[in-house]
Amino acid sequence: MAATDGRARKQPTRPNSVWLTERPPLSRKADQPAGLDLDKIVAATVRLLDAEGLAKFSMRRLAAELGVTAMSVYWYVDTKDDLLELAVDAVAGELPLPDESDAADWRDQLRLLATGYRDILLRHPWAARLLGEFINIGPRSVAFSNATMRVMRRTGLDPESTSGALASLFHFVYGFSTVRAMHEARCRAVGMTLDDYFAQVMTVLANRQEFAETLALSSRAASVSQGGSVVEMLDRDFTFALDLQIAGIEAMRERGAG
Repeated sequence: MAATDGRARKQPTRPNSVWLTERPPLSRKADQPAGLDLDKIVAATVRLLDAEGLAKFSMRRLAAELGVTAMSVYWYVDTKDDLLELAVDAVAGELPLPDESDAADWRDQLRLLATGYRDILLRHPWAARLLGEFINIGPRSVAFSNATMRVMRRTGLDPESTSGALASLFHFVYGFSTVRAMHEARCRAVGMTLDDYFAQVMTVLANRQEFAETLALSSRAASVSQGGSVVEMLDRDFTFALDLQIAGIEAMRERGAG
């Protein structure tokens, strides 16, 4: 219905997601580079983000990587944020989905989903920030989300508890993986391995009296000092913490049943 008070009707704001915006179909222009398409642009975006990080990424840098002009890229996406959303969903396609046969154990299914989520956050550390900034409703992200919901239904938890259980599990994975990825990135930036960094920290702390009790009780310090690697230590910590999450789901299920 038209406005009757003489004022122009306010135009609706553009949805803040590439997945909520209808884009007109592309029509080929004569000056468009041959062989360029959205899949190639997104793949190059992921490669650049992996190699250089989010802070250095720009449409101009991407265009140079592709050997085209920046305007050629904008022919396929409206904004840089649109492209970043597409990149996040592209890496979500690397997430393994579980066997959903009746014989599959939901505990093993959750371990697969959680470990796969950790692995993409370590492999693509830039994705952690974008997962916190954008709504993740691309087709690959939705496929992963649907799989987690189907697995959670098999746990026996009350339906009202499902979202809380998923939040506990995947927020743990997100936090654990993001901190580890940040440490690894900082070590790479100064040409140091995680083992070198941990050894350096332990050497400094060993000479500080206020840390004596902590170091004496720390299985982490003992494990690495005996020749174990920091990555092995972190993997063990992750596995144990994940088992605690699953045990918590089982305990809450039994409490609900009781």
